[in-house]
Order: sequence, then structure tokens, then C-alpha cells
Amino acid sequence: MTVIQAIILGAVQGLTEFLPVSSSGHLVIFQNLLGLQNTPLAFDVLVHIGTLLAVFFAFWDDIAVLLRKPWSKLTFLIIIGCIPAAIAGFLLEPIFEQTFKSLLVVGIGLLITGAVLMLSERWATARPGLKEVQETTYWDALWVGLLQAIAIIPGISRSGSTISAGLLAGMERPFAARFSFLLSIPVILGAGLVELKDLGGHALASIPVASMAAGLLSAAFFGYIAIKVVLRLVNQGRLSVFSWYVWALGIVTLVMYLS
Repeated sequence: MTVIQAIILGAVQGLTEFLPVSSSGHLVIFQNLLGLQNTPLAFDVLVHIGTLLAVFFAFWDDIAVLLRKPWSKLTFLIIIGCIPAAIAGFLLEPIFEQTFKSLLVVGIGLLITGAVLMLSERWATARPGLKEVQETTYWDALWVGLLQAIAIIPGISRSGSTISAGLLAGMERPFAARFSFLLSIPVILGAGLVELKDLGGHALASIPVASMAAGLLSAAFFGYIAIKVVLRLVNQGRLSVFSWYVWALGIVTLVMYLS
């Protein structure tokens, strides 16, 4: 893997991990375009670390509060929100692994993502949410978690699904986005640990040091930018602008599959 390829894949991971456009779907597409269908597992771990750093930089104040008050309601909301994805990932891992090889699944998933974004934005505009942390129920957190679990399927955006679920549950726009990003911390960390478990000691040696550093920094930098963009668009009620993009990309992906 060259430095340029590492920067591109790191940027794709960083941007699409948080923009509501599906990081897994984009990685499948770009790996096909770059001829890197078998990206080294070590590189996947590095870009996951990069996106995790982006969340820590963007939400350090919230994370610091959680560390000082680990038994707050927000902590339990996050824990409950992570349960569905943990169960789905554990029980259905072989099935999910197969979907990552399919452009058909990615294309359909992208079309679904666009529909979910449009529906939730219209719902939130017609029925503005009022729920902050204290008003949010554990059922609301479980609902958000269920959509996060479904988003393991490539093409379905994790951030788009969880923000949309929060809006549909009646959360205020800023809190829906904030909860989505805080919920991503254990999910990204868990995914990285699962990959790390399968990582052999020689795996890092297969990637040049410059490429490793470039991929990690690229994922962190572009991930931070993506977070800021999404926060602004959610607050402005413009998250559905991504619907048109994922619909177009979904159609292109399906054409690629058919050809």
C-alpha cells in the first residue's frame, strides 16, 4: 500500500464514518476502484484509531464529564444504545462479513440510507424534538441502538441511522447528533478490538511506516472535519442534503454491480 492510497482510504474512512453516507459502503467501493480488495487488517485497525481520535478531539468536554461522573444517566443511555450492535455483531458476524463483499448489498443499503435521512428530517421539521438527556428514556436509547445494529450492513450509515433514530424519538437536534457521536466511541473501539484480536504480530510489518502514519492522521483529520460538518447541518435542519448523494451513489453502485 502506497502513502497516497493510505491517505485516500484514511480520508474516506474519516469522512464517511461520521458523514451520513456509510463508511463501510464507501470503503468497499474505493477498495474496488484502487484494486485493494484485500486491505491489510492492520490498516483497518489504524484508521479505526484515527476516527476514534477525531471523536475524542471533538467531544472532549463531554467525555471528561462522563469520566468524572461515570454513573450519570447519559452513561447508561450509551450502554443501552450499544447492546443491540454488540449482540448483532457477535451472533451474525459471518453473515455481515459476506455482505462486505457485495456491491449489490452496498447499493441497496445506500438507497435505504437516503430514505431514512429524508424521512427523519421531515419528521423533525413537522414535530420538533424537545428531549435532552433527562427526558430521553432507555427505550429511546434502545431504539437508537437497534438502528445502529442494522447499520453494520455496508451501505447503511451508522451516523445517519442513529441521528435519524434520535430525531424520530423526539430528541432535540443538537442532542440527537451528540448522542450519536458519543455512541460511536464504544462501537469504534469494539470494532478495533475485534480486528486487533485477529491481528498477527507480523501484520504491521507488511505496511510501510509512512503509509501507516499517513492513514491514521488522514482518518483523524478528515473525521474531525466530518463531525463539525454534521453538527452544523443537523442544527440547521439540512441533514437530508445527503439523501441525494447516497441515492445517486447507490444507483451508480448498482450499475457497477450489474456491469
